[in-house]
Amino acid sequence: MTTQVFGHKSPDTDSTGSPIVWAWYLNEVKGVAAAPKLLGEPNTEALFMLDRWNLDKPEIISGVEAGAPVVIVDTNNPAELPENINDADITAIIDHHKLVGGLETKGPIDITIRPLACTATIMYDLMGDDAAKMPEAIKGAALTCILSDTLEFRSPTTTDRDREVVAALAADLGIDVTAYAAEMFAAKSDVSAFSDAELIRMDSKEYEVDGTKFRVSVLETTAPEIPLGRKESLMETFKTVQAEDGVDEVLLFVVDILKEEATLLVPNDVVKGVAEKSFGATVEGDSVVLPGIMSRKKQIIPNLKV
Repeated sequence: MTTQVFGHKSPDTDSTGSPIVWAWYLNEVKGVAAAPKLLGEPNTEALFMLDRWNLDKPEIISGVEAGAPVVIVDTNNPAELPENINDADITAIIDHHKLVGGLETKGPIDITIRPLACTATIMYDLMGDDAAKMPEAIKGAALTCILSDTLEFRSPTTTDRDREVVAALAADLGIDVTAYAAEMFAAKSDVSAFSDAELIRMDSKEYEVDGTKFRVSVLETTAPEIPLGRKESLMETFKTVQAEDGVDEVLLFVVDILKEEATLLVPNDVVKGVAEKSFGATVEGDSVVLPGIMSRKKQIIPNLKV
């Protein structure tokens, strides 16, 4: 059977590109039939990557068949995967997030979780000398993933190894990193076609703190005035998303990539309390600017308090 390679729901650039990279490696180097898949519509930056490198958009799936071989990338959290994921035959996990627990496998498997900014960086290292065999399109996907997850090295999750791999890939491709990243971020910032609910769910994860269930959403942009101009309607839509997704509160952080700060929308006293207790912020009104906050994984989720 063909091994399905996929990342988390609400796929960002890494969860779109890394399945493509690893499926190429399994097919072309390891001789294992593999296909990249998605667990939802990719964001605008991921679509830019697919178009820029002439890559086919992976098939979107909602579940997996019992016993089907799968490789999970860019997550190890069952809440971000198909409900029946433990019925599948998980053969490997490649990730850069904290270990959550809850996944069950049919037997011993390869698990690689490393404290790097991007799954694609880990894949590059796992390939070793075979990484040189990647065609331009696959190198382009890996480069885009790393620049996305590091916000062109602005994110505090960035490591020296992420920088080194970007330098190697960019040199191979003849890419000016700064100019290319600007194109990526411009694509990511174009959210005009998305509804409020789609924006809230576009790059989001569910997380529970002391019995309170949050949908923690991040919009990374070089044009924060666009989503912030929809602030009132976004906060009104929080109620719909909470009801439909079974969460207690929505936390929406609009990350200004260039200013290196986040604006948290504050629709009620609960979120006001979260902002004050988690980030030491003084909240006046329905939003608050959090200087230096760029990373959900490293700066937002670990600090959440209610």
